[in-house]
Amino acid sequence: MQKKTGNFIITGIWVILFILFTVLIQTVDVNAIGPKDSSVGFASINGLVHEFLGVHRLWYTITYWLGFIPLSTAGVFAVIGLMQLVQRRSLLKVDKSIIALGIFYGVTIIVYVLFEFYIVNYRPILIDGYLEASYPSSHTMMACCFMAAAMLECGVLVKDKTVNLIVRIASVIIMAVIVIGRLVSGAHWFTDIIGGLLISGALIMGFYSVLSMLPESRPGKRRR
Repeated sequence: MQKKTGNFIITGIWVILFILFTVLIQTVDVNAIGPKDSSVGFASINGLVHEFLGVHRLWYTITYWLGFIPLSTAGVFAVIGLMQLVQRRSLLKVDKSIIALGIFYGVTIIVYVLFEFYIVNYRPILIDGYLEASYPSSHTMMACCFMAAAMLECGVLVKDKTVNLIVRIASVIIMAVIVIGRLVSGAHWFTDIIGGLLISGALIMGFYSVLSMLPESRPGKRRR
């Protein structure tokens, strides 16, 4: 019980860190260094990193298309949940981990939409001539959240250790390529990536905490 409580405490710490970082971005070293004189916090470090890395459209394109892989994992688990619902004829009989995963997806999407309306800062480059919301990096958030969730859910549903290992390795590679590639592409400020990692940590830890409360679907354990 103490371990389960500890998981939720860690989740809360991630949330607090994200909130604090978001506040700091809007108050510390805010200067108009973006396109069309758009402002961004931590302007000195963001400007240095962006100038050092430059803009690479190829990486922007690569990470754009790779972003469909995390989304496709959501589709796979949605199909699994739908099949269980049809076969068992009751939502209450669908695996609790699948239901928890669906809620996790919903919360992640809500966070994404929230920051499309509550704009902290804009991208360091124009997209088709327009300013776009940039914080937190949506590609970073979606890649980390969806791929990490896929690893956790596979650990619950799949007994084969080899399959789970392959899923973990592939997921980590996809996350790393998208996160690093998104920064290198120049499509985001450095702090956008950090913000994406922080909110991802909070969401993933929250999902893990919920799974750890389900006796039939604890991460890292196999059903007999």
